[in-house]
Amino acid sequence: MTDAPPARRAPMRSVLLFLRDVLVIFGIAILVSFLVKTFLVRSFFIPSASMEQTLMIDDRVIVNELVPKAVAVDHGDIVVFKDPGGWLPARPPVEVTGIQAGTEWVLSLFGLASPDSNDHLIKRVIGLPGDTVQCCSADGKIMVNGVAITEPYITIPAGETRASAIDFNVTVPESSLFVMGDNRYNSKDSRYNTDKPGGGFVGMDNVVGRAFVLSWPMSHWGWLSNYPEVFADVPEPATSK
Repeated sequence: MTDAPPARRAPMRSVLLFLRDVLVIFGIAILVSFLVKTFLVRSFFIPSASMEQTLMIDDRVIVNELVPKAVAVDHGDIVVFKDPGGWLPARPPVEVTGIQAGTEWVLSLFGLASPDSNDHLIKRVIGLPGDTVQCCSADGKIMVNGVAITEPYITIPAGETRASAIDFNVTVPESSLFVMGDNRYNSKDSRYNTDKPGGGFVGMDNVVGRAFVLSWPMSHWGWLSNYPEVFADVPEPATSK
């Protein structure tokens, strides 16, 4: 007697099993992307000219969200932070359809959309807690803890020689940062928000993370440096000794 041929799986059952596997894989991908976006990295686009020429309007950056939760902020880091209060102009609410909101949410899980970029700012860290930051030295440079720094990343208008259009002398409070835009004469940064909550300083709890890659457009792709050589001779603040 010959063995009977194995029963063929019904076509509909095969299709259902295939769809189940696809949904499981898709669900795992969304979960992993959500966890990565929430705890590790996420994408932001650049909404203003305050960081030119380092970052241009509509460039997209990848942000390491372990900073400052698990990794310390350093001088020269480019950080993304939530508005400490009053830095950004009031904007009327933007109405979006449910489909648009859902699409943006899904794309944001994979770092392809940044629906909240307009609610955040991006600047370079010049002063850490305890630092004294002032403008300017005799040759127009920013001084940190008494040492003048040469900043190759800044953009200043033709005919200008000073690293800041205004004079200031501040000491950074505990758990705060003093930040400035690279487009030094077109950046409403810590210098211009002294009358706002926090006195122009950015609290560590407002920092979303450190931008470390310029990811889009591809023609602009590159690593974002914090220029350690610029701050190499800056001493520790007297208050930390």
